[in-house]
Amino acid sequence: MQKKKTIGLALSAVLFALCAPVEAQLISRFPRLGYLAANSALESRDLKAFRQGLAELGYVEGKNIAIEYRSAEGKLDRLPHLAAELVALKVDIVVAINPPSAHAAKNATNTIPIVMRSTDDPVTTGLVASLARPGGNITGLTSISTELHGKRLELLKEVVPRAHVVAVIRNPTGRDAIHRWKEVEAAGRVLGLRLEAVDVKSPSDFEVAFRVATDKHPDALLTLRNPMIVNNRNRLAALSAKSRLAAIYDDREFVEAGGLMSYGADLTDLHRHVALFVDKILKGAKPADLPVEQPTKFDLIINLKTAKQIGLTIPPNVLARADGVIR
Repeated sequence: MQKKKTIGLALSAVLFALCAPVEAQLISRFPRLGYLAANSALESRDLKAFRQGLAELGYVEGKNIAIEYRSAEGKLDRLPHLAAELVALKVDIVVAINPPSAHAAKNATNTIPIVMRSTDDPVTTGLVASLARPGGNITGLTSISTELHGKRLELLKEVVPRAHVVAVIRNPTGRDAIHRWKEVEAAGRVLGLRLEAVDVKSPSDFEVAFRVATDKHPDALLTLRNPMIVNNRNRLAALSAKSRLAAIYDDREFVEAGGLMSYGADLTDLHRHVALFVDKILKGAKPADLPVEQPTKFDLIINLKTAKQIGLTIPPNVLARADGVIR
């Protein structure tokens, strides 16, 4: 009897020893994503949308998927190191949520799949070979923000019919800065607008930039998207209102921060859609075979409180086309 008991205990010990590695192995089999952000985005609306997209597809963090988060906190020179960290961890996919992150990820690996959400033209900037056939290890979505600057200038002309000079706030050090400027400058010529570039290279430049802009006597203001400019949207909106300038942006978060108008894709919705690319790749699809997607709907958001503050009346025909109004 004692011998049987001893054998039973020994078998139990063997089974327990076998089960422990199996359990650890199951956990290690969870797909692991690397989430790379240029800005302080770890609790942002965009990240929440991405998590929501994953949840809708059945992925629950900690249960059947793991995510490694890395944020440069607005310090873009940190991105190469952070991308290298994710590659060293051998993540299954890198999710790069803005152009600087995507470029850092691309420079860090040509084998790990990368899903981007870009506001730049990914073909012009060299991220992919073409939208239909990305090639390489990168795919995802682009909000085609740059291509919409002509429409934004048209909206400014409708809101301020007398507009002739438009100040353009830009960061000239951005990777896509030259391309963005050429696009917006060409659109301005078509509309008979003179564009005056006002450069900001760091957060400390904004006050000086607006003094420079005021000296150019602009009738309205446009911003060219850049991570540093996005990070300072509250300051930018406040300075625009103080200068009593009708300003238009590419993202509704600027309007929610006090900006006058925005026109562009719903970036939160695009972040939710990033999860679909992650799902396809985890199920065996190759990034090279997944066309880069573009949005088909663009939202016009207007802040009537800001319009009143700067003494501007939004024309009824423009207001009627708004997809969202802050009163």
